Amino acid sequence: MPTLAVANKAPLQQLASICQTEGTVDLAERLRRLDAWLRDDVAQVARALQDMRGGERIVETAAVDLVTTRGKYLRPICVALASRTGHGFTPAAHQLAVAVEMVHNATLLHDDVVDLAETRRGKPAARLLYGNAASIFAGDWLLVNALMRVQASGVDGALPLMLSIIEEMVLAESLQLERRGKIDDEALSTNSYLAVARGKTAALFRWAMIAGARAGGVSAETEKALEAFGLHLGVAFQVIDDCLDFAGNESALGKKPLADLREGKVTYPLIVAARQVPAIVDNLREFLATPETDAAADSMMQHIATLVRSSGALDAANQFATAQIEAAIAQLAHVDECEAKEQLRTVAYASLARSH
Repeated sequence: MPTLAVANKAPLQQLASICQTEGTVDLAERLRRLDAWLRDDVAQVARALQDMRGGERIVETAAVDLVTTRGKYLRPICVALASRTGHGFTPAAHQLAVAVEMVHNATLLHDDVVDLAETRRGKPAARLLYGNAASIFAGDWLLVNALMRVQASGVDGALPLMLSIIEEMVLAESLQLERRGKIDDEALSTNSYLAVARGKTAALFRWAMIAGARAGGVSAETEKALEAFGLHLGVAFQVIDDCLDFAGNESALGKKPLADLREGKVTYPLIVAARQVPAIVDNLREFLATPETDAAADSMMQHIATLVRSSGALDAANQFATAQIEAAIAQLAHVDECEAKEQLRTVAYASLARSH
């Protein structure tokens, strides 16, 4: 189990170091300020997660094992910052911040089973350690515990909204599953992609911002702006994840590169590349029709990845993600000036730095 200091400080400090290396000194300094300003808030969330104690059941062991492995804590950070645009990080906000991280981890346990993932956060995926069934039930156990925390927070409307958000996430994942391996006009449309990204990823960011806003007692106008911020931030986050699948490394991703391509998922860079290099469509169809055990499969996959990288699709995807971040930051015009507002800008800029 990582120490509290590592779980708390490492993600932001590590990103600050990357920004320093890449020459974005201003963002590196902003991230250090964010780390210092939210250190106690994030420490409370980390402590609550590390203090989770499951029983002797294998599903509880699997859940606790993942939750206590260091994550980015970006969603809890969103709850904390949204609450700090109002009354501050209250005990209710703390409950909601822990709950949103538990829901996120539950989706990871489920996703790894669906995707047959081998690694998660640099470690063997829970499904390999405990089995597929245990991983599914572990995710369910986390969801139940998260919902109980949301209810215990007493924040008006937080529980019904979370139930609605979970339904939205499930339907988006289902839509992606139905389209997996299908290379047609619908699958290659930006609207289809956004329908999945908004439900699969952005929905939970929206909830984090709304829940934090309500815990902080902000105005309806401010809550609406923060929700929109979460929507755009979540879409940008997913697009950058798509880029990292082609350009990242396993230590940065926490999973093997090209995992999405291998699984037949149509991501934003693929959509752009297919428009720039039509031959990619036929290559994709051939690759997806080739058994994974075929010796030629890996070579075909690498060829497609090379075409995507050389097509300019990654630059275009980064530009789209940047536009989403600019849209998110524009929403902050409806939020009163405060330190939390400035730190939300930092979170938005930092999400783009993940592309390096």
